[in-house]
Amino acid sequence: MSPITIRAAGPADIAGVLALWRRADAEPTSTDDAQSLRQLMAHDPSALLLAESEGALVGSVVAGWDGWRGSIYRLAVAPPFRRHGVGRRLVGAAEDRLAAAGARRLAAIVVEHDASATAFWDARGWERQTARLRYVRG
Repeated sequence: MSPITIRAAGPADIAGVLALWRRADAEPTSTDDAQSLRQLMAHDPSALLLAESEGALVGSVVAGWDGWRGSIYRLAVAPPFRRHGVGRRLVGAAEDRLAAAGARRLAAIVVEHDASATAFWDARGWERQTARLRYVRG
């Protein structure tokens, strides 16, 4: 496997990120559109991290910081690059970014019925909280 580089996304990456999410079968949300990604980048230019191999986009993660808690969303890795450490590297970069911002507590949003996703987070040593519900609007 070619070397993987991690970098912050820019506006020119938006179409590629949306295509990656489709290829990775990331569960769609109401914010999977170019306008929402532009808004994220305008608010926090370093929040969306990308993994590249030979110039191709192979993974992404959102590392959001609200000043109180760090949140990790939209971890996605292109199928041919799974189980090669890309997700681990992206989460590590997200954790480093959030720690540097001052986050002492992190939360990851994970699709509960995705066995591969939950196994990934379990293997990373994150605590699975079952006693809390998450409510969303939109």
